Amino acid sequence: MTGREGGRVLGGRGNYNAAAVATPDPNTSVSEGTTSADHAEVVERIRRTPAGNNATPPSPAIAPGAEEIDARRTAEEIGERGIDPRIPALVPGFDAPFFQAGLAGYSDAAMRIVARRHGCPFCVTEALLDRTLLAGGRGFDKADLGELHDNIPGGPEDHPLAGQIMGSEPGEMAAAALKMVEQRARTDREYRVMALGENPAGDRGPRQHLRLPGGKQVGFWPPEEEDEGLLEAQGCEAFVEAQERMAGSEEDGAGRGGWGGRGFEVIDVNLACPVKKIERKARGGHWLTEPEGAIRILEAVREAVPGHIACAVKLRRAFDDTPEMAENFERIFDAAYRIGYAWTTVHARTVQQKYLGPSRWTFLRDLVSRHPGRIVFGSGDIWRVEDIFRMIRYTGVHAVSVARGCIGNPWIFRQAREMMAGRAPSVPTLEEQRQALLTHFHLSLAVTRRWRQSEDATSRMMRKFGIKFAQHHPRAEEVRLRMIAVSSAADWHAVLDEFYGGA
Repeated sequence: MTGREGGRVLGGRGNYNAAAVATPDPNTSVSEGTTSADHAEVVERIRRTPAGNNATPPSPAIAPGAEEIDARRTAEEIGERGIDPRIPALVPGFDAPFFQAGLAGYSDAAMRIVARRHGCPFCVTEALLDRTLLAGGRGFDKADLGELHDNIPGGPEDHPLAGQIMGSEPGEMAAAALKMVEQRARTDREYRVMALGENPAGDRGPRQHLRLPGGKQVGFWPPEEEDEGLLEAQGCEAFVEAQERMAGSEEDGAGRGGWGGRGFEVIDVNLACPVKKIERKARGGHWLTEPEGAIRILEAVREAVPGHIACAVKLRRAFDDTPEMAENFERIFDAAYRIGYAWTTVHARTVQQKYLGPSRWTFLRDLVSRHPGRIVFGSGDIWRVEDIFRMIRYTGVHAVSVARGCIGNPWIFRQAREMMAGRAPSVPTLEEQRQALLTHFHLSLAVTRRWRQSEDATSRMMRKFGIKFAQHHPRAEEVRLRMIAVSSAADWHAVLDEFYGGA
């Protein structure tokens, strides 16, 4: 398990492997046709890769005195009194002060369900681009955001769930948010008309290519009339089929009770992600530089989404550390509650920081103290279970977003519930680690089973999870390197049998 005490990162058996954090995703380095010799070279290159420049290894937040907080006592107190009653009133089932964040490239339905089976009460999808949704669900643009079928509600187990959305135009954001809530109650064209008017192609400037993973073009944005059939066939049909596969998976129990037509309980507007601008248009965290535009998006989404569905917004503490950007944050933060957003989740880094350097829990503490009546969730530098309760006690936030600290570590949620019940957090056994890896693999197959050579493809996809799970193993570095080298289902199962015991 990950660890730090007294403001330093601990080493030793089972601790968080800093090298794994910085390891490039092997899926981007090895193609299906790579030879074994080529693959060995790639593995060695990855093994020697130093820390990257977009994220730093786990380190303490800026929070003077937080190391003195008795996390276990704090957890027990929360267990005795419960969380703020407004939260489960807004989202039934959200019964503990922590949840799984939306994680680009990770938090698909399979990861979410594994987290839930270990005690996570609430999850957020990775950010979906509004145009991906409006184009039928299979469109990509330069953002390389998550494919829609990876982020739909994964059956009755995958609830309560927030669908996170990001974009540049208020009308498109509103229509896409409504489509998420309604789960294709109308045709794709109807949602695009809502966004763009009666002439969806219109005069919207240069058209963008929409492509499947691997580069296959499926149409353009905005689509023209002749694109409609193609987008309908390859878009929402795939959306519904993916829902049915995840809901009906029998080998892992994900589909108990059937699909039931459940959608998202919350729509989460992302004004935090440090993504690049496209065609000089703001989106994600760039909206913190344009508060008027951000507020128009918040107004449009809240107006479009039915009143019984909670809306929330993800923010960073500012775009940068200038006074102007601090003022922009306050304007957007105040507007969100005035418009009717249920809560904000505030990441305690700036947009320009990305994931470099420490977050500032001191900022969260000041923010909550100035707005005691507002529900505020906190995010940043949650690496081990004790950090959840230290953040709550130090800052006063109502719940904690667990992001990178839960990749390959679903037990952080079990441990949090154990601490709330007055018990010491338990370390996962090798058998528990094996079962979690197998469960994650079979849940992923529920989505990928129609792919060509789906088991091998899923095994390669699981590498990025396997290297994170390896941090818990007594032979962590050896397991991590073997996970990186996986290129087939046979490789995947061989690693599990060798290091985690046979079936």
